[in-house]
This record gives sequence, structure tokens and C-alpha cells, in this order.
Amino acid sequence: MRLKRSTLRDAISLVLGAGAAVSSMAAAAQEPAQDEAKTLDRVTVTGSRIRQVDKETAQPVLMLTRQDIEKQGFQSVSDILQNISTMGAPPISRAAPLSAGENAGGTFISMRNLGAQRTLVLVNGRRLGVSTSGLADVSTIPAVAVERVEVLKDGASSIYGSDAIAGVINIITRTNYEGAAGSVYYGQYSEGDGAITKGDFVMGFGGDRGSVVVGAEWAKEDRVAASARPYSAYPRGEAHATDGWTTVGQFGGFTTTGTTSIPGVPTGTRVVLRPGGDPRNRADYVAQNTNTGTCVGATATTGCAPGSTLHKTNTLEQTDLRTPLDRRSLFANGTYDITDNVRFRAELLYSFRSSERQVAGYPVQAASFATPMSAQSYFNPTGATISNWWRRTWDVPRTTTADLTTHRFVGAFEGSFDAFGRTFDWDVNYLNNDNRLIQDTFGNVNLANLRAAVGPSFLNGGGQVQCGTAAAPISLSSCVPFNPFLPYGDTRAGGLTGNTALQNFLFQNEHATGQTDTVVYSANIAGSLFDLPAGALGMAAGVEHRKESGKFVPDALAVTGGSTNLSSGPTRGQYSVDEVYAEVEIPLLAEIPFARQLTLNIASRYSDYDTFGDTVNNKFSLKWKPFDQLMVRGTVADGFRAPTIADLYGGSSDTFSFFTDPCDVVFGDSRSNPATRTNCTNGVGGNGALGSLAGTYRQLGQGFTPVGAPNAQTPVAFKSGSNPTLTPEISKSQTIGAVWSPSFLEGFNMAVDWWKIRIKDTIVADSPNQILSDCYIQGIASRCSPQLFTRDPAQGYVNFLSFGSRNAGYRKVEGWDVDMSYRLRTENFGTFNIVSNSTYTSKDITVATNDPRYPLSSIGFANFFRVRSTLNTTWEMGAFGATWTARYYSSMKEGCTYFVPGSTEPNLECEEITYAPTGAYVPGTSTPASSISRRHVVGANTFHDVQLRWEAPWKATVAIGANNVFNHVGPVMYTQPSANVSYYGGFDIGRFLYMKYTQRF
Repeated sequence: MRLKRSTLRDAISLVLGAGAAVSSMAAAAQEPAQDEAKTLDRVTVTGSRIRQVDKETAQPVLMLTRQDIEKQGFQSVSDILQNISTMGAPPISRAAPLSAGENAGGTFISMRNLGAQRTLVLVNGRRLGVSTSGLADVSTIPAVAVERVEVLKDGASSIYGSDAIAGVINIITRTNYEGAAGSVYYGQYSEGDGAITKGDFVMGFGGDRGSVVVGAEWAKEDRVAASARPYSAYPRGEAHATDGWTTVGQFGGFTTTGTTSIPGVPTGTRVVLRPGGDPRNRADYVAQNTNTGTCVGATATTGCAPGSTLHKTNTLEQTDLRTPLDRRSLFANGTYDITDNVRFRAELLYSFRSSERQVAGYPVQAASFATPMSAQSYFNPTGATISNWWRRTWDVPRTTTADLTTHRFVGAFEGSFDAFGRTFDWDVNYLNNDNRLIQDTFGNVNLANLRAAVGPSFLNGGGQVQCGTAAAPISLSSCVPFNPFLPYGDTRAGGLTGNTALQNFLFQNEHATGQTDTVVYSANIAGSLFDLPAGALGMAAGVEHRKESGKFVPDALAVTGGSTNLSSGPTRGQYSVDEVYAEVEIPLLAEIPFARQLTLNIASRYSDYDTFGDTVNNKFSLKWKPFDQLMVRGTVADGFRAPTIADLYGGSSDTFSFFTDPCDVVFGDSRSNPATRTNCTNGVGGNGALGSLAGTYRQLGQGFTPVGAPNAQTPVAFKSGSNPTLTPEISKSQTIGAVWSPSFLEGFNMAVDWWKIRIKDTIVADSPNQILSDCYIQGIASRCSPQLFTRDPAQGYVNFLSFGSRNAGYRKVEGWDVDMSYRLRTENFGTFNIVSNSTYTSKDITVATNDPRYPLSSIGFANFFRVRSTLNTTWEMGAFGATWTARYYSSMKEGCTYFVPGSTEPNLECEEITYAPTGAYVPGTSTPASSISRRHVVGANTFHDVQLRWEAPWKATVAIGANNVFNHVGPVMYTQPSANVSYYGGFDIGRFLYMKYTQRF
């Protein structure tokens, strides 16, 4: 009999089998050793391969211990990491359910706001597997497995290879743990939603020659609806509750033409069915109220005109604010000393993550998908073909479930040997990290079925509307007619509400799959070569072979463009790299006045890729202790990021991009720049000419209506894709800092580090804004190619645009890290421990082009918090303890989405005004014309967390607490950073109350 395979069963069997095997080794290891075993556990600190006693390195490293993790209310690795001050905005947050593709549902960490692809994540010093886009999903790591987290706040490509540009996160799992412990955790927001339930268990034991640790974790995090919070319930926040509602709503309608006119309604008007009207009677259609709010014609005194909710839809009523998540994981770590000098180490991890997301029903627009309503449709009120009807399928919200299964295995032999009177440590490793993804999406419309449903139909003899004609009927089992003009809630014939047969005909489940494999073979050796006057010269060297392979295959309907789901081609590819590195630590001075220690560290890594070729990256660092209480350190390091599989081999996909058309006479550069207006009129390089439309042209948004604000969404899908000719990003990082531990203040430590990272040849996604700006504002003919974009000949809107990635421009960030800690022991009041970590970003500059004609105005300062800080105060006395944490975000400035065109006065939230070159040069001069730049200033925010603990006499810990105990709400942020609502995706969304019970055995 053949048994069906079960991934979960296989994973459990694998982990338990490995645990049993390692347990037997550990049991055998309890036999007395004939000779005293030599230690194999010299300290290795993240950022260096040289094993040493001193944990203070020339590179700044932040450490979170197991005790630190247990004293906070955040229970997932992603939340724990995201609250470190050096972390930037999450690239995909759980407040962004509109995120699509293979990475949706994962959690990723971006250090210094440089992107998750530029942050290397390690587990026990070895790479965590990544998606085809190069993102490492930290949700695959169970928090119960974590012993500590080391965050290297500096580049380290010379040590670890690609991706370590912004820094390195090294998650160290629990080893040499003896005993057993189990925990249960439950919490929810004070609003009564978003509950988190978690349980975990860990056990470990060991003998003279080995040890094993096995653990498991399960967690469930519930959904929070966007409509459940006032700041996320409306497209532009509660202060503008009627603005930004979409005209492509659940009411349905069409735009009148000469053949589909409505009595008393001008041609070219959008019309909807009046309440209770007869959908087959054209006289029952009325002009749609299309007012979504606008600033056109506003003044600083009158402000912007509010919108109307009549005939429109608020999509956030069906959208998630916090997407639900389920996690299950098993892990096992074991070691066995084969001989006194040789050890075998095994690490196994199984993780299953299931995430869901919901967004509003799809805004079907016939003009976007070539699905006209036939003149012969029984539901057509005009008797003529209607090519521009619309209807949001509000009755069936779009939902996506993403299940990611991870298997990770590490096998290593490590040991030490003596040679030339010195001891050397060595290890040989094998790593396999396999991620398998299954995505199921429901709520997109099958376009072939939709065309049939709005095609010819008739009323049959049984009084039922049937597809086809009386002369050529189509069976009821093969086609179900659709009347898109009946609004949500109307259950008459042809309506979508409650019509199971129609819903089953129009909607079908779409199934996408993905897989990535990381395989690494490596060998390392470390020790000291010889003695210098100031100490032994330390060294480390190694070789590594790594192969990355992956694929993401959307459903066939999505690949062929057969549904309203964004069309996307499959991504498939692989690459391999061979690397060799060497690191030396040279003691220059020691134990002399003003030089208790002066050490130089040099590292170099050679990488040979089978895609683009080879690269060499070096690092130089210096550590100086003029006296015991002070250490001064500095580094200069090369870095690089190799193109990912998706960068090189990704399939093209459809995307509804946001952009500002330079030719728009209200929000575009054409409104004030004669040169741009001329280019819009005549075109550049033979493409993009608007002709007589240029003087009045308005960019069209969703619903093919003029946009009411800049950076609006296209009504037709654009194409984005990959670029197989990409080369690596190249970086240079610098740090200078000091660590001070004054003798006159026992228990106090302070570290201050200045850092700067500059990346050139950045792999940037070309964008509609960049292409159109280069074409019309800069007049670059090559950027006006019809292969890049075209315009609709009648209405002028961009009806086709294709863009991909390219090596262009640079990114530069600079700032300071300030870390302080103070431990105070008292006889009568317990022990106090205060830890403060702060990051100040002084510069964050992005240039996205290499074109030498591009003016200074192309330099953009990214939206970021200049200061992020955490202050953690812990008190412990006997069996009781308490922790208070303050998480601070400084004020920031975001681009204004609504402003008064041409005005020099502040308007609404856009209170800051600066003047800058527009990028277009005044004819006959070398000076760019100035324009007004407005910013929305977002105030500073602090979130406070508290936890109270009691160590029970039966070996248990009871903890209760609240994250964001004061229920602080951040400000509305109209640019929607890391979110699909007007609220920062990294902010707390309410007061979260929790309780945790841990029992040790």
C-alpha cells in the first residue's frame, strides 16, 4: 500500500528522528572520557571569524539576550527585531494587504532604511534562506529557539559575502540547555480584536560529550479590520472622512456615448442606476456624483473641497489593517564530541507559516479588460454595445492565503588541533535551506467567463435569463448572465449579491507556487600564526560554495492575463558563487601608556559568480584602548549586493502604478514649465505627442476621470519586469566610534558611533515617474521610446508603460548610534537596569539615475524618522520584577498629496514650503526654474510598554503587561508608508494587553 506524503508528518519525523539520534549520542557521551576534552567554544562575535576572548570588537554590535526577549511583550522574532532602533520601515508590513507576489505574508527587516535585500540575516552564523527577491523571512524562526540576537551595525561583505551592506542580524539558537520549560501567552487589543495566542515548549539535556535541545512553538495572530480604527477607516484618515472614496464602486454604471445616451444626461457622463430603478430602463439612470474631494482651485484660506460619498465606495470597509497569521515550528540542535578534538553539530528546523489577507472586491472596468456588454444582453438598457461599464465585485472580497513551509538542516564537523605549538580551530559545514510556498487567491474575475456573462442573453420560456440567443442558447450549466448595473445588496435577476451560480461562474480559486533552495558547503580555520611584541597575530580563512535556486509560478490565469488578477510571468532561475576569504588581526601595541591595546583587523573576500563575474571586497578596522575605561574604534569596509533571481530572471507582471504625469496641467510640471509643455505638445523622439490636448490635458485615474491629487493610480495596468544584464551594487561603509566604561560610575557603559554608507550602481526599479520625467522634463529621446510607453490617441492618457530594474544612481545614508546602559544594585530597593539605544540619521539621499543632464533636484531625501530610540528600565527585587520600555519615533516630513497648485501659502496639513529647481532649465539661461515643494510635518511619537513579573516558588514565572499602555495613536500619514492605509505600518494600532505563564521543570 502506498501512503500519501505529508509535509508536516515528514518534518515531525525528521526532527524527532534527529532528536532521537542526537539523544542517543548524548547518552553515549555520558561515559567518562579517557582524557580531558579541550574546549571547542572560543567566542566568535558577529562581524569577525577570528575566535577570541574579548567580546568588544572594532565594529559596533548590539546584543539582545534571552532575558531581554522574555522581559518584553513582543512574542515573534519579527516584532522583536523591528523594535531595535537601527531598523527602518518594514518593506512589507501586516498593514499592507495589497502587497502581491511571493513575499506577501512574510516579515522582513530593513536596517538603516536601506531595504531588506541589503540586510543579511544569519542563523548561528549561517545564511537564512531567501525568496527569489532576496528577502529573508524572519517569521520562519521560532522565538523559543532564540538564545540571543547579535546585530552588527556595519557592512560585512568581506566576512559574509553578498547582502551585508546595511548590517548583519545573527540569530543564535539555544544550545547546551538543560531542563524543560513550557509557556503559554495570550493577549489582545483593548478594542477586543487582534488576539495573539501562543504556546511553546523547550527541553534539553546533555552529558560529558554531547547535548541536545528540542523545542516547538505554535502561534495564532488574529485579524484587525481597517474599519475598526478611526485613523484607518477612511482613505485619507478621519479628518477627511469623505475624501478619496472610489467612483468604481459596488453600484455599477457606465459612461454615456452617442449610442448609449441617457435622456436628460449629457454625453460622456458617468451614470448609475437610481435606487430601486429598473436596470433595463435607460430613463432610470442618473448622473453619478464623481466628487472625491479636490484641491483644484483652492486657496490657503478656503482649503480643499471635501468629497461626497454618494455613488462611491470606501474600499477600506473590506480591507485588513493587520493581517492574520498562524505559525508552527519545530527545532532541534545537538552536538556530539566524536573525539576529544572533533565534534559533530546538527541543526534542524521545520517551520510552517500561514498568512491571510483581505482587500475589497475587484474594481472591474470593461475598458481595462476588453469586456464590453453586448447590445444583445438582456440587461443592456441601451440596445447598443457598452464598452465602458464598471462594477466593483463588493459581494466577493479578494482573499489570499499564503502557506510557507521551511526545512532547514545544518550538519557540521568542527574541532581543534595543535600545530607549531599553537591551537587552531576548524569547521566543515553543509547547509540546506528549503522554502516551499503555496498561495491560494479567490475574488478575481475570470475574464473569459465575464465576457460570456455580459454577452448576448435572453429571457427563456421558463422566465429565466439565459446566455446566448433564443436561436442559439447556451446551457445554464455553461454560462450565467450578469447584470453589472445592479448594486450590492440587490438580489434581482443577474445581480451578484446572493447569486451563488453567478459567483461560481465568475470567480475561481487561483493557485500559485514557489520554491527556493539555498545550499552551502563551507570550511573555515582560525587560530594564531605567531607572536608579535603586542600579542599573537590571529587569523581566519575559509572557502565557501553557495547555490541559490528558485521559482515562483503564478496561476495559469494570471500568467495568461485570463483574470483580473495582475498578469505575471513565472520567475525561474539559479546562480552559484565560489568564495574564499582571509582575515587577520594584528596587535600593534599593548600595555604601554595611552595604548593598552592597539589592534588592526584586515579582511578580504573574493567572490566568483556564474552570472556577472567576480568581485573582491576588503575591510580595515582599528581598535584602540588608550586606557582600560575607553576604547576607540573605526572601520572602512567594501560591500556588495549581487542581483537576485527575481532581478535577473523574473517574469514580467502587471501593476497599477501610482505616478504624476508631467503633462498634467494642474499637478504636472507642464503647469508652469514652458519647455515641458512644448515637449508634451510635440512629443520627444517621435513619441508621446499630445498635440492640441497639451494645453488642457488632465491625467486620468481610476474610473478614467481626472485625478484630484498628484501621484494617482493608473486606470490601466503597466508592465514591470526583470533585467538579466544587471551587475552588483557596490558599497563603501565607514564607522568611527568609542566605548566608555568610567571607573567612577560602576555599571555604566556608553558607546557612540558615527556611520556612513554609500551605495553606487544601485539596483533600482525604473518607474513611470522616472521614465516620463526623463522624457518630457529632461527631453531624453531614448526615454521616450514607444517600447517604454505610449498614449491613447483620443484622450491622451498613458495606455501602455513598461519598466524594469537597472543599475543607476546611488544611495547615501549617514548618522549616529548612541547606546547607553547602567546597572545599579541597592540593598533595600533591588536592582535597576537601564538600557538606551538610539539611532540618528542625519542624511538619507537617493539619486535614481546616472544621466549627467539630470539636475540637482533629482536628489531626494527619503521619508524617514531621523531619530529612533528605545529606553528600557528594569527593576528586580527578590521574586518580583518590572520592565518599562519607551519606544520613540522623531518627527518626520512626508510628501504632500494635496496642495494648492501655484500657491506660495501653506494649505491644510502641508505647512512647510521650500523652493527647489524643477529640473527644467529656463530657455537661454543655465538656471533651473524654481518650484515650490511642500511637506506634511508629522510630529514625534512615543509608545510605552510595561510588564510585571512574579517568580513563583513552583518554578514558574507569571507575567502581565501592556504594549502601548497609554493607547497612543500616531498621526495620519497620507503617503501610507509600509501600509495601505493613511497610517505608518510600523506604529502600534492600539493598547495591547497580555499575560504569559512559563513553567520550568
